[in-house]
Amino acid sequence: MDVRMSSVVMKSLTTWRNLRANVSSAVKCRLCSSSSCGQSKQQDTTNNKWSNSRPAADSTHDWIGPPNPLSNLRPIVYHVPENESPLQRRLRTLRQETEDWNHQFWTKQNFTFNKEKHAFITSQLKEKGLGVRDENGRRRSLDSEEMAKFYKNFLDENRTRHANYNREWYRRNFTITLLMARVTLRNMWTNVRLKKTSSPSSSSSSNHSFLFHPDRGDVIISQLREEGREGRTR
Repeated sequence: MDVRMSSVVMKSLTTWRNLRANVSSAVKCRLCSSSSCGQSKQQDTTNNKWSNSRPAADSTHDWIGPPNPLSNLRPIVYHVPENESPLQRRLRTLRQETEDWNHQFWTKQNFTFNKEKHAFITSQLKEKGLGVRDENGRRRSLDSEEMAKFYKNFLDENRTRHANYNREWYRRNFTITLLMARVTLRNMWTNVRLKKTSSPSSSSSSNHSFLFHPDRGDVIISQLREEGREGRTR
């Protein structure tokens, strides 16, 4: 058991080292000041991938990685169960697509925010006749009241974009919730059918049996009244 656990831990560490290596180039590009690096950085924000690393084939859990340095979100790789049904695959695919969509949005948003913030600070310091750094080489900053103007202007300029993001976020989560409910009902339906086939005597002895329809999501109530039937035969 200890050998198996250590093997799993080593696989996990190797995978996340690869994950950090994949995003290290993007982090280095953020620190560049040349125009060519700025262009490549803009391309990375639009085509950035979480990671090419994937869990082992025998993994039975979802994988959650460290926060991405561009979007500040943790990448999630969802587990693919054995004998995955089309409905389960649809749910997993939508959840994975939503994670990628969310990562891409906040990567672009953070890039725009940092770029405009740097330009605002530079312009304000220039009006005061100051450079970006002081005599000791430390970066100058503005006080909270001056930065409040930038934050307000940034929110006002991106109000429509944030509203569109919220609507799409709610729509995706609502669809995911419905699919999760359908998957749960289908699993319950499958379990009920397995129980009925394995123990038919126990199912016929009960007066009420509750069956869940997986596609419509409603409840079909079947009432079996053996005493009433016997009374009518008499």
